[in-house]
Amino acid sequence: MALALFRFALGLRMVEELLAARGIILSPKTVRPWAGKFGRQFANQIRRRLPRAGDKWHLDEVVLEIAGVKHWLWRAVDQTGIVLDVLVQRRRDTPAAQRMLRQLLKKQMPPPRVMITDKLARDGAAKRDVMPGVEHRQHKGLNNRAENSHQPRRRRERQIKQFKSAGQARRFLSAHDPINNLFHLRRDHLTAAEHRASRTQTSRGWAEISSVITAASSLAHAASRCPSLGPQPVKLTMPWQICRNRHSSTTSRPTSGPQ
Repeated sequence: MALALFRFALGLRMVEELLAARGIILSPKTVRPWAGKFGRQFANQIRRRLPRAGDKWHLDEVVLEIAGVKHWLWRAVDQTGIVLDVLVQRRRDTPAAQRMLRQLLKKQMPPPRVMITDKLARDGAAKRDVMPGVEHRQHKGLNNRAENSHQPRRRRERQIKQFKSAGQARRFLSAHDPINNLFHLRRDHLTAAEHRASRTQTSRGWAEISSVITAASSLAHAASRCPSLGPQPVKLTMPWQICRNRHSSTTSRPTSGPQ
């Protein structure tokens, strides 16, 4: 269900029909809270598996109209296109840019080597205050990586007929972007065989995360009936295409296990 909502941008009624075809009868009002609950769990598991962010950050903001009020969706990605963080704000000034940078540093320590933005002066002012030692490049053409990262969100927003509140946008994007990070493949740098191998490994990683969340939910349900069980630790492995060297411009073929 989470894969259908966050990866393939299906609507709530479409998910309801898919489940009904498998003999599971429920209403769209039931699908929505399930998506919020399990989407956060999937996103948290994926965040733990991601490697450290790249040393080049691209920052961009795009207008987001919510209930007739203009908001700004701030987004930061690294040089490989992995979304680092998002923030929904009503302003587009220097304090808003500073808030975004501080949130990034809190979650993505250490600071980057280079920060790339468009030509607005407030980005330079925020950078000088929050990250004075970081190189800053301002050029519209260099920031295409961040601008292209808005496309999956736009497709999903059209499907749900726009966000109804800023809180809904934050909750949805906090799960949507990490799940898309897991399936993010730079097809221009992969051969067909490498792409298929990476896609297979990603699907295995998703199945592993799903099994972990299912097991955790079962343990939580059992612990609610028998408190002596308590939480149980679960060990995870990481898919190959996320482990690859994110600083290189090309991707090597996946290697087999030890002979």
